[in-house]
Amino acid sequence: MATRAADQSPATPADGRPHPRVLMHIGEPKTGTTFLQQVMWSNRAELAAQGVVLPGHHPQDHFRASQDLRGIEKRADDPAGSWTGEWEILAHQARQAPRAAVISHELFSAADEQQAGQAVRSLEPAEVHVVLTVRDMASLLPAEWQETIKHRNDRGWEDWLGDVIDRESVDPDRRQWWFWRVHDTLAILDLWARHVPADRIHVIMTPPQGSGNSLLWERFAGLLGVEPAGVDLSRARANTSLGLPEIEFLRRLNQALPAEVPDWFYMWTVKEGVAHRALAARPREGRLVLPADRDAWAKEQAEALISGLASSGYDVVGDLDELRPRPPREPGMTPPAPQPHNPVLDAAVEAAAALVVNQYRKEYPEARPQPKRAARAGLVSRVEAAVASSPRLKRTVRDLSSRYPAVRRLRILTWQAMERTRARRHS
Repeated sequence: MATRAADQSPATPADGRPHPRVLMHIGEPKTGTTFLQQVMWSNRAELAAQGVVLPGHHPQDHFRASQDLRGIEKRADDPAGSWTGEWEILAHQARQAPRAAVISHELFSAADEQQAGQAVRSLEPAEVHVVLTVRDMASLLPAEWQETIKHRNDRGWEDWLGDVIDRESVDPDRRQWWFWRVHDTLAILDLWARHVPADRIHVIMTPPQGSGNSLLWERFAGLLGVEPAGVDLSRARANTSLGLPEIEFLRRLNQALPAEVPDWFYMWTVKEGVAHRALAARPREGRLVLPADRDAWAKEQAEALISGLASSGYDVVGDLDELRPRPPREPGMTPPAPQPHNPVLDAAVEAAAALVVNQYRKEYPEARPQPKRAARAGLVSRVEAAVASSPRLKRTVRDLSSRYPAVRRLRILTWQAMERTRARRHS
């Protein structure tokens, strides 16, 4: 399909003052979003000189605004501060842009229909455009699994993949599952299209691996109405994938870390400190690819998406054929099987987990758990211990609870019984 850039002329109201265009780049994750954000923020002054404003002071402002818009509850112990009201602040700044503004974060793709409507209404009377970057499923799935590992997932590749494809993809309400909440492309576009005309919805094809990042930027710059060569692409931090040994180490680390360490501390210490700074600097060994027996499914998904986009009326930027899976450019590898008898790896994982826990307790001593006063006893304590010791069992219980009210009530009763037991221990 031919590429068509957005109309670059802002809407002009009766008073003669043009309203700005606001481009909401809503995702999807792992489709070059980090690269585009890095280009824009590291060339902020150059874009401003061409009339394109990035509201806020830091890329985290866009993340915080996405959390606020979606009503995500913030943990009270997170020292980063409340994000309540962040969306309205960002929207107000975007409405003041002289020509165009960009709001960009991939988690906006997780918004529901009501939240999308709220976003559009709060940006008016600006002319709102929605931008979605998409990628072929065969290369997307390995990238997403590796990203989940950097967000504390401890599930193996085949286990995770089986759930996403065999169980979640066929669910009539598959957006209840996180992968499909941010990657059910046609469903995401449909809910935003209830608030934005189809010709203001732009779907950018992420170029295939090996095409280089400049083509993706050129496509995005066309929507902004700026000269692509007017920015320095070398300023953008490379968001390279980790090698399979590094991913396996992180997965094992996730298994070893106790729930005592909160997710916000994990993001700072493990994702940024360990994964992005230390492990990303290592030479990459092996590239994960979709198993051959999943190729037919990936091709079916591609054809359904191509057909839907071709008949949608959306502005498609790039070639829809790029959504069709391509043969891997290098031999694929599978993650190493669990090796419980590897003493060196076991020791490394336990040491790394201890370092993370010790650092957390050092910086936040008030969070140190109190010593146990008595040995666990009774049925409730045994159930509690069994569930806590098995991540798979915890996932199973949560899954059943989400499906069956009886299981949900049983979890509540169990929690209440455990609370009474804890109260007796400490009385």
